Amino acid sequence: MSVTAVVVGNPKPASRTLAAATYVARELSGAEPNLVVDLATLGPAVLDWSDSEVADLVKQVGAADLVVVASPTYKAAYTGLLKLFLDRFAGGTGLSGLAVPLMLGGSPAHALAPETTLRPVLTEIGGTVPGRALYLVDDRHDDPTAYADWLAATRPLVTAFLASSNGSR
Repeated sequence: MSVTAVVVGNPKPASRTLAAATYVARELSGAEPNLVVDLATLGPAVLDWSDSEVADLVKQVGAADLVVVASPTYKAAYTGLLKLFLDRFAGGTGLSGLAVPLMLGGSPAHALAPETTLRPVLTEIGGTVPGRALYLVDDRHDDPTAYADWLAATRPLVTAFLASSNGSR
């Protein structure tokens, strides 16, 4: 069985970003995510490199077959909260599966932000990004048609990867 994780770097807990990331994870894997990390709920523990709970979350996320990593767009990039968490992953080996970069923003003006800011970090820490990153305008986060074309292009890649990784684990 594949393990799917969601990591959300929105400073507001239970955000639209969380809803979007969970939707994407469910649509790609066909099931609810096994692990949801809403970084806003961790408080100052994210800053404490000796915190065992955060270290355990890093380990679980790193071992997942599929990780949806999501952030709102702040200053044309992902949040500092997400950066703090991603900095804990080892370069080249921190993620072992697929990593899907997802960002939400107020307008299409920053549509390339997940490609130019989040994707490079996810690949640097070992993730394999299937296809292009996903950007959504905030007010469409709950509209399935906003995801449809991206899902049609990305789902076959994810499905093939997850099927092959299930046979090898």
